[in-house]
Amino acid sequence: MTTTEAPVRSVHHHGRAGGRTWHGPARALTVLARTVAIFVPVFLAATFVTFALRSLSGLSPARLQLGEQATPEAIARVEAEWGLDRPFLVQYADWFGGVVQGQFGASWSNGADVATLIGLGLGVSLSVAALALLIGVTVGFVLGTVAALLRTSAVDRAITGFVTVVSVMPAFVIGIVLVSVFAVGLGLFPSAGYVPAEQGIGRWLAHITLPAVALSLDVVADVARQLRTSLIAAYHENYVTGAVARGLSPRRVFFGHVLRNGLGPALATLGLKFPALVGASVITEWIFGLQGFGRFAAAAAEVGDVPAVQGVLVVSIVLVVTFNLIVNLVLARVTPASQRGV
Repeated sequence: MTTTEAPVRSVHHHGRAGGRTWHGPARALTVLARTVAIFVPVFLAATFVTFALRSLSGLSPARLQLGEQATPEAIARVEAEWGLDRPFLVQYADWFGGVVQGQFGASWSNGADVATLIGLGLGVSLSVAALALLIGVTVGFVLGTVAALLRTSAVDRAITGFVTVVSVMPAFVIGIVLVSVFAVGLGLFPSAGYVPAEQGIGRWLAHITLPAVALSLDVVADVARQLRTSLIAAYHENYVTGAVARGLSPRRVFFGHVLRNGLGPALATLGLKFPALVGASVITEWIFGLQGFGRFAAAAAEVGDVPAVQGVLVVSIVLVVTFNLIVNLVLARVTPASQRGV
């Protein structure tokens, strides 16, 4: 009996190991397939609505180039030069074909390539947003974890109070304070401007640190609050009670059960955070003198540069979907509930 049982147990263990080996990639592929299945129709509908904005707005490149006093003949001539005299669906098909290739046409205001203009501003905003997200997630994770571990203590109340205060403070107010103290007062950071990373990592970080800190506090507040709430809730689950009853150490209970199950809600809040940091920092970019994506979008909307606005909207859609895909893949990998298909 003993000699026949060993091989059976060995084969069974190998099967489980193989299942674990392939379960992770299969789950990631499932998440990827679901996201793509949602993204394609949403992207088609969003681009169609985005392109229809020109017709609905009544804006025309002739108005920008010739002014409000232009004659109907002059307007018709300019619109024909831009191909706006063709049927709507033909214009959309031509524009969408360019979008798929990363081209958004020429700017109505200056004739420059919209994709190039967006790329210049997007590089600045992505740098600031990435650092802001890193700061926000790191600080929020630490504060939320400490508050949950020391719940109902003075430390927990202090963290909760701090998070509440920073969550209601506008980023531009924080930015002004940071410039006044750390740039003007102490001279530790430049007060404005941007230097690409190719010209030196140190100079690049120096120019994006203050705007990143100003934008990160909202992320800090959201991550800390969500993580604290979910970790405390996880401590009351039956599987944690069972782990404690089995004599597992507090460290093992926290990292093996509480943290992994409590990370989900905090990670889910990040789904829209990064795209929002990229596109919603117009005032912060003004304060720090950054020619970013937000300022470009605001300027394009202000003058009625429809191709530029359309390009901004398409890029924003792609950013939202891409970052949500990344978050979903991380959730599928980290949280036990998603691994069980719950």
